[in-house]
Amino acid sequence: MDISNLEAIPGRTVVRHLGLVQGSTVRSKHAGRDLMAGLKNFVGGELRGYTELLEESRREATERMLQQARATGANAVVNVRFSTSNITSGAAEVMAYGTAVVVE
Repeated sequence: MDISNLEAIPGRTVVRHLGLVQGSTVRSKHAGRDLMAGLKNFVGGELRGYTELLEESRREATERMLQQARATGANAVVNVRFSTSNITSGAAEVMAYGTAVVVE
């Protein structure tokens, strides 16, 4: 399945719009990652545990969005965006959303 953050797939023609599709995941922080992040705050640098957590969350949200798109009969998703929001202290939602389309 093609996926793009553009409004179209270059070199392909959108022949049918199937509507909004989305996928999300809510993840909580891990105690071990919090401890290491607290230590990193003193010395500076990348918080790799959180970077990995966000990468996993984006990948899972994207896969759920694509599953929803396949269920509608789409062969592409265009205008893909990501959103992050805090749900509660220590937990955040990552959402992927876009427009399911059929392209030729």
